[in-house]
Amino acid sequence: MRERIRRKSKLKGRQADDVSLDEVRALIGLKPQTGHRRDLLIEHLHKLNDAYRCLHDRHLVALAKEMNIPMAEVYEVATFYHHFEVVRGDEQAPGLTVRVCDGLACELAGAQDLLARLPALLGSTDVRVIAAPCIGRCEQAPAVAVDQRAVPFATPEAVKTAIHEQKRPVASVIPAQPAINFVVSDYAEKSLPVETSGDVPAYTDYATYRSHGGYALAAALVNGEEEAENIIKTMEDSGLRGLGGAGFPAGRKWRIVRAQPAPRVMAVNIDEGEPGTFKDRTYLERDPHRFLEGLLVAAQVVGVEACYIYLRDEYHDCRAILQKELARLQADPPCELPLIELRRGAGAYICGEESAMIESIEGKRGEPRMRPPYIAEVGLFGRPTLEHNFETLYWVRDIVEKGPQWFAGFGRNGRKGLRSFSVSGRVKQPGVKLAPAGITVQELIDEYCGGMAEGHKLYAYLPGGASGGILPASMNNIPLDFDTLQPHGCFIGSAAVMVLGEKDRARDAALNIMRFFEHESCGQCTPCRVGTAKATKLMQAPAWDAQTLEDLAQVMGDASICGLGQAAPNPIRSIQKYFAAEVGEPQYLGTLPLPGESVGTEHRINGEAP
Repeated sequence: MRERIRRKSKLKGRQADDVSLDEVRALIGLKPQTGHRRDLLIEHLHKLNDAYRCLHDRHLVALAKEMNIPMAEVYEVATFYHHFEVVRGDEQAPGLTVRVCDGLACELAGAQDLLARLPALLGSTDVRVIAAPCIGRCEQAPAVAVDQRAVPFATPEAVKTAIHEQKRPVASVIPAQPAINFVVSDYAEKSLPVETSGDVPAYTDYATYRSHGGYALAAALVNGEEEAENIIKTMEDSGLRGLGGAGFPAGRKWRIVRAQPAPRVMAVNIDEGEPGTFKDRTYLERDPHRFLEGLLVAAQVVGVEACYIYLRDEYHDCRAILQKELARLQADPPCELPLIELRRGAGAYICGEESAMIESIEGKRGEPRMRPPYIAEVGLFGRPTLEHNFETLYWVRDIVEKGPQWFAGFGRNGRKGLRSFSVSGRVKQPGVKLAPAGITVQELIDEYCGGMAEGHKLYAYLPGGASGGILPASMNNIPLDFDTLQPHGCFIGSAAVMVLGEKDRARDAALNIMRFFEHESCGQCTPCRVGTAKATKLMQAPAWDAQTLEDLAQVMGDASICGLGQAAPNPIRSIQKYFAAEVGEPQYLGTLPLPGESVGTEHRINGEAP
């Protein structure tokens, strides 16, 4: 009897050793009386990954014990995200990782050649070179990440230099802060330049922002000098819509969440994983407090008590800026602040989908939730949640101070407002172009990008990043805005415009995109997981099997849980309809959305919805 009791009392499974426990505690801190917070699991995994360049399985066992989480949960989270690598037993930790972006813009700029040449040129066993999905630097193609350091316009020599200097702390390259203010009277003529250095560009710091009237609006709201209802009305009248892709009216979203019972929280999406999109990074690198003030205004108006900022892991320089400026804001607040926490993604495009992002903030696998309930009702930690994209909040201060008609006063071709276009590909001057809503791609190229790149003529363009479809040059006069592209089977999404020349093939662009979708599918639903893999294989054939591809497109669009699988058919159908000659098709067999269908709201991975 005693022997049976002794056997039963012995813990099952692998047990944590003292050395591993001490190493984990040294990084995450000693356990508080209330225990480690479950939602900080991914943050703790990052600390281990940064320290050891991998996740040793013995550390995962120790972390599970220290956080009182089943080992299976820790392991499934650690193996879900691309930037974590689990090393078993006595396996050697991987060396320094060089990630070569193989997104469409970088592929056009020679990324595949760079990827093929680098291993032999570096000639080091402690450096590994791997392909990586879009890292958000399409205007600086080809782009490479050496560990946590970005290398724009990458060459073998530049990568070698970055490898030698990779131990330099990110924060040390931030220069002194000049008085920069991007609030200009004529936004329609303002385009942000391409950076030619990997160092963080100069930006408006806390002191400079305050000296130019920053946080006066947020303080007035908190002090009762501004009415929340007036602010909501201003946002509604401005016509500002969610700029993460879905285009849901911002003012209406505030009103919906405000009507929900307290406590309420906010989740801010800066995952920006849509290939071709880099506007949020560009603004954040230059004027972080304009975004933070918009966050405070939204939080006060809606009655939010805690804000969680989800920043993609590829944006290490941005994280250094945000950490520093958040600390300055919290050390000398202009008014009472809600709880603000900065959370770090771990390399998963799916986390641009709002419910997958919320799962990730909670320390789980980033898998989309079924709806209903919508996150406005039951979101982060089960609370009503206001979810916003970075750029949507970036415009709040200007709209309130200048009035709703100021923002609505811009526009062309019957459209209203401003759009930040991330332009990449075959143009002379790629970058973020702040232009009137409704501008056409030809006007955008001619007026804001210096025309097409030398030796190239416009052949095709992607109006909304990887998932927004592909259009031919003959359709260069369509206004670029919400609801204008749906009749043509496309949508603007986050306004990532990728330009192809006549030497490029649209089918190659579509294949690049489908490979991305296959790589980034979370695997939760079969239509997306299997459909993207099967489509990738079929799209490599000289002549496409049109009927089978259309069957796949139909199933993926109808049965996928979230925008990734729902939007995956867009490049297939675009090629079948507009570039059939490239794939040997006699005619297009599919069905595009009818005019008026809201493709942007339902099919966008980085979208916002109530």
